[in-house]
Order: sequence, then structure tokens, then C-alpha cells
Amino acid sequence: QIQLVESGGGLVQAGASLRLSCLASGRNLGNYAMGWFRQAPGKEREFVAAIGWSGGPTIYADSAKGRFTISRDNTKNTVYLQMNSLKPEDMAVYYCAATMPVLLYRNPNQYSDWGQGTQVTVSS
Repeated sequence: QIQLVESGGGLVQAGASLRLSCLASGRNLGNYAMGWFRQAPGKEREFVAAIGWSGGPTIYADSAKGRFTISRDNTKNTVYLQMNSLKPEDMAVYYCAATMPVLLYRNPNQYSDWGQGTQVTVSS
């Protein structure tokens, strides 16, 4: 089983940037496709972005396109989510998740391993 730990969240003003990191341990990150999800209070967990095992392909939610970039460094066992031009509606707990590398999924039920999440707060 792969263990995932997110970091990099915080409180920022609208328009600012944050880079989230997801550090994996226990298994080789290169064996997994990875996704980022978020969950705001009272809402369901929603897909943000996903990346293939080798760094491509990548897919994004419409809300993330043009502002967020998912990337990975398998030598560091880390996946990143660069978030630019943050909006108050981006405020949520952000989770990284691992899945088998064959396909990229938007459905959180297709992911087998999850981190504990990191809070992103955006003030207007």
C-alpha cells in the first residue's frame, strides 16, 4: 500500500498562488497514476486534475483549466499541484490519491489510496 501526505496548503488572498505537494512512501510512485481532488464544506469531493505514471497525459476539471498545473517527479516520489489566480471558490481541503496507471479517472471511487488532505483558504 502506498502512503500519501499532502502539504503546501494555507491562507492566501484571491489572485495569489499556492503549490501543493503530495509525498508518497511505501511504494514506488511511478507505479501509479495520481489525482488531486478537493472537498468544500457541505459539498461532495470533486475532481481537480490527474496525471499519468510517467508525467503524461494530464486531465483537468473545467474549473482548473488554465489556472492549475499538475506535475510529478518520480525521483522524489512527489506529485505537485500548482494553483494560480486562486478564487474564493477554490477554498477546500485538497487531497491527492493514487490509482492503477492504466487510465486517468475523474471518479474518486476509482482511486484506492488517499492522503489526509491539506486545507486551502482563499480570502476575497
